[in-house]
Amino acid sequence: MHNPVLVEVTRGEVVESRHRGAVCVMDADGAMVLELGDIDRPVFPRSAVKAIQALPLIESGAAARFGLTDEEIALACASHSGEPRHAGAAASMLRKAGLDASCLECGAHWPMGDKAARALAAEGGTPSALHNNCSGKHSGFVCLACEAGEDPKGYVQPGHFVQREVRGALEAVTGARHDAHLRGTDGCSIPTYAVPLRALALGFARFGTGHGLPAERAKAAERIRRAVAAAPFFVAGTDRFDTLLMERLGARAFVKTGAEGVYCAALPEVGLGVAIKCDDGQARAAEAAMAAVILRQLKLEPDDAAFVAGLMDHGMRNWNGIEVGRVRAVAPLHG
Repeated sequence: MHNPVLVEVTRGEVVESRHRGAVCVMDADGAMVLELGDIDRPVFPRSAVKAIQALPLIESGAAARFGLTDEEIALACASHSGEPRHAGAAASMLRKAGLDASCLECGAHWPMGDKAARALAAEGGTPSALHNNCSGKHSGFVCLACEAGEDPKGYVQPGHFVQREVRGALEAVTGARHDAHLRGTDGCSIPTYAVPLRALALGFARFGTGHGLPAERAKAAERIRRAVAAAPFFVAGTDRFDTLLMERLGARAFVKTGAEGVYCAALPEVGLGVAIKCDDGQARAAEAAMAAVILRQLKLEPDDAAFVAGLMDHGMRNWNGIEVGRVRAVAPLHG
């Protein structure tokens, strides 16, 4: 199956690039609302499922025991920009568990945020694991291990208690088997499993509504959504799509970027889950496609609709500030 073109990039009046992909939108009962392209091909959601991976942190009582704040719970779901508040929140999570950054197994990289990276370099600093965009998720994994009385060492390995709990949550919420033959290793060293967009959309519909989940898991999902709505900066960062959209829409939309053109969302207000994969892995295309889906599925006030439309169809400027083209979602995504 050839996936349809979802997003075009123009330069002047000419289409310079086209991004193909697949989109699935469904409710928590599995009823299909929108299907574009091949939604049954397994894809690696990677960071897009961090909120589901964080469910055991809440369900186990670890978040409550260690007194994790909204900001810290949001960070546990984050692919953050490595800004000082992000790194500080990760360090705080670890302190509450009696540990420090030396226990993190995600590796170190320069902050994803350009300003944060430049500031760190200007101070003569070097990046640590706290600046890794996944440090909040990993700090949550450490807290989960400590709550269970397990040694956190090796928590990134598939057989470790933490990853068994995470895999169980992913399987239960999405309904998809996370088998070893579909397993890869994520950029932050934890296991990642390829599953179809159909399963991801169902999982996010369940995550957003609690429908089809046991009571405690539904309560944990609601706690995560509430934390993220209260502190969307900690899920991404300054001028990032996830943060901008959730700052604007609040609890009406939970959105999370993955990698290689994957995006997932829960739209609790209408009971829907969304899963997108752009074939070429381009984040700019996945963002525009997600904005188009949200604009199509949510009944927004004019100001909010205009804001989301600006994420779906926006200009590109050169170094002199001249608009030279546009990134725009195209017909298959328009309601």
